[in-house]
Amino acid sequence: MNTVSVEELTSKKCQPCHGGVPPVPKHEAEQLIAKLPGWQIGDDGIRIRREWIVKNFTAAIDFFNRVAQLAEEQGHHPDLHLVGYRNVAIELWTHAIGGLSESDFIMAAKINQLPVLLKAPAIG
Repeated sequence: MNTVSVEELTSKKCQPCHGGVPPVPKHEAEQLIAKLPGWQIGDDGIRIRREWIVKNFTAAIDFFNRVAQLAEEQGHHPDLHLVGYRNVAIELWTHAIGGLSESDFIMAAKINQLPVLLKAPAIG
């Protein structure tokens, strides 16, 4: 896979993976993640993750509902985490290959386009 732009990622559709293909090489994953604000490669090197602090519980659930709809449209389903009623995290990896595929980066780019109501920064 050649390194692509965020615009190219968001214009693509996630492709089903049934195994038998190698994960994205580490150097390509690092180039792709650098283009996706807020996302990081996990310590295990096989998943990507992003965290948000949303305004409240309802904002978290609304965001998860938008992510769920996108996941169904794309056929690529992330792990969704909600802790402490407004600490949201999303993890992506391709289970069938035990690592990262292009679809993980496509999904991350598309998630970045979804509206999310964040906690207001403290004024001080």
